[in-house]
Amino acid sequence: MDFHPTETQADVSELATRILTDASAPDALRTLERSDAPRVDRALWATLAEAGLLGIALPEAHGGAGLGLMELASVLTAAGKVAAAVPLLETLGFGAAVLAAVGTEDLAAAWLPKVVAGDAILTAAWHEEVGDPLAPITIATGSASEARVTGTKVCVPAGLIADAVLVSAKLDGELALVLVENAAPGVTVTPLDTTAGTPDAVIEYRDAPGVVVALGDAVRHGFDISTATQCAVLLGTCEGALALTATYTTDRKQFGHAIATFQAVGHRAADAYIDTEAIRLTTWQALWRLDAGMEASAEVAIAKYWAAFGGQRVVHSAIHLHGGVGVDRDYPLHRFFLAAKQAELQLGGATPSLLRLGQLIAAST
Repeated sequence: MDFHPTETQADVSELATRILTDASAPDALRTLERSDAPRVDRALWATLAEAGLLGIALPEAHGGAGLGLMELASVLTAAGKVAAAVPLLETLGFGAAVLAAVGTEDLAAAWLPKVVAGDAILTAAWHEEVGDPLAPITIATGSASEARVTGTKVCVPAGLIADAVLVSAKLDGELALVLVENAAPGVTVTPLDTTAGTPDAVIEYRDAPGVVVALGDAVRHGFDISTATQCAVLLGTCEGALALTATYTTDRKQFGHAIATFQAVGHRAADAYIDTEAIRLTTWQALWRLDAGMEASAEVAIAKYWAAFGGQRVVHSAIHLHGGVGVDRDYPLHRFFLAAKQAELQLGGATPSLLRLGQLIAAST
């Protein structure tokens, strides 16, 4: 496998990096975060739509560019690297990419053109108060086209601003993914106050109408797509934290020398670099297999383990090497720390990922 970016992937990455970096300067993010509105840059969202980046991995039949998850990951990594205040992962990774891969043609035709145009925000609700995301207690009843959902989902990313949510549930005992609009009757959206300031929510469904997106193994495939794309964002988060740390330790002087020249500092930074490269390798492998239509559940579990475990080591190293500056909320490093911590347990942390990998290995022997 050759994971060097293709010319198209490099072009997509360059365009996304330029747009996202220009709009995500620390001062601009600080101003946005101090407002009473949710942490969402609507102007940047519109710019991404105009540039065609919201449809980069969606079918041409629905207005997209028809590229793959590797190209989408280039956009998501660029967003993670600058802590961009837009719901790219939620809409494209958790929502649109899953709809395009496992959803019905009618649902894809209804929602994907809106995503491409920047007119719809999607997300997914996998988590409940306890239990495995793939073993929900939320219940769906009725038929595929007229399902009814009852249950409560917690920590729904971008749930406060989403137009529709892909909800995991059990339908006649089978794992299902149901699309429910936030404006539908029976849906109660409660803001979830987070340290990161993201527009997360607790969403309660009481006989809420929805449409079944997928069942059984197709839902698990959608979960793999969501997890692998999340790892791409965490890769960018680690890259951003590492870049800040490299600059700081080069500029910061002690005893007349840059602290980057001190052996202990160099070793800690080197370990963070190795962890970041491990996240990169395992993430690209998982995405490449998904793009190629190959079985990738084990590779996704490995990627999520490294993103959760290695990602925490990277951001903790960055904080420690910055000293007191690292905990200053006016300094941009805290955004990477909070993003990595918030994503660590989402869709399963390090231990659940290893348990999932063990189950997959046991089932294959």
